[in-house]
Amino acid sequence: MYQETVKYGDVIGVDLDILGGTPVFWGTRVPVKNLFDYLETGESVDDFLRDFESVKRYQALRILDLSKKLVETSSSILHESVA
Repeated sequence: MYQETVKYGDVIGVDLDILGGTPVFWGTRVPVKNLFDYLETGESVDDFLRDFESVKRYQALRILDLSKKLVETSSSILHESVA
């Protein structure tokens, strides 16, 4: 059974009624991907937080921590060929 709303702590929300189920920062309509887009272009977490005031600092830092742990524990990601 698919649950319409999924909450990962108070960091990530996935709800079919919010941006079609795109993972967002909990309590906002800001896609998590936006944080990574900012970082990829050389902008800082502070730049991101300044532009998306509804996202809390702890949420952005927790996303980065979760991502770090995912990479550290997922050897298959590390062995993927990068296109």
